[in-house]
Order: sequence, then structure tokens, then C-alpha cells
Amino acid sequence: MTTDLRDRLRAAFRWTDPGEGYLVSNRSLWWRDPAILAGLGDALADLFRAERPTVVISPEVTGFLVGPLTARSLGAGFIEAYRAGARRPIAEAMEWAEVVDHRGEVQHLGVRRELLRPDDRVLVVDDWAATGAQAGALRSLAGDRYVGTAVIVNECADPSLGVRGLLHGSDL
Repeated sequence: MTTDLRDRLRAAFRWTDPGEGYLVSNRSLWWRDPAILAGLGDALADLFRAERPTVVISPEVTGFLVGPLTARSLGAGFIEAYRAGARRPIAEAMEWAEVVDHRGEVQHLGVRRELLRPDDRVLVVDDWAATGAQAGALRSLAGDRYVGTAVIVNECADPSLGVRGLLHGSDL
């Protein structure tokens, strides 16, 4: 990854104070910058290109943006991971995994069962890994097909998840 992309990511990032005693990450300028969008897929793919992933799985919402960019760069397929209780039901059979998110809330992530194939090499892609909970849940769905997780910002302290990032939270 180029230093220019890292610099652009840092420059376009903001911490926002909603007035509730904590800061919230504001990544919206990342999606607004065409140079960042042009470079993200290749940069995230390069973190795991040597592992030859055949499919990328990403959780909604921002994963649905960075996942396809990465899959395209790898020449891989893309599978959406939905949160239970989505606005509309999913008709196909799903595989679900429980997640306790960074706020301590229990959620469930699921993928369409028919889309995961026995010979897949699964790369999880998202914008941020704070605790690695989503990566762990998606790894449990992928099983031994899991090759790792690529993120823009990695704060995950669990080395067993194999999370690699373009930046660390301390860079912001």
C-alpha cells in the first residue's frame, strides 16, 4: 500500500463528539474521496493476496462497500453477512453466528448457506476491527476455509484471528 493512501485515510478521518461523553469515528470522508475508493480494494487485497482467497465475506453496512472492492481486486466472489433482525427477511437458508459487539450488545451475523462452498478460501473484510468479535463470528461460519481478516483500521488484540490492517487506531 502506498504512503499516499495511508496519508489520505488519516487526513479524511474525524473523531466526532456527539455530546454524550465519548467520541464516535467519522469515516464518511473516506467514501467521499475517489482516490481512497480507487486504492482501498487493492490495498486490502494485498494484505492477503498470497493466501489466494476465493471469496470475501463482509458484514453490513460498511463491509458491503469495502468487501466488493477487495473481492474485485482479488478476482474473488463476494458474500454478504447480514445482521439478524434486518429490515427484510432473507428467504434462503442461513448460517448464523453470535457476536458480542464493542458496546457489549449481542447480535447475530449470517450468510446464505448455499454460497459457502467446501473448497472456498474465505477472507473477511471490514472497515474496522475493534475487538475482533465480527471477525471471530465470521471465522466460525467459514471454519477451516478462513484465511484471515483484512480491515482499514485494526485495533484487535487477538492474534488468533489473523486480522491485518492498513492502519492502527493509534494512527488516527
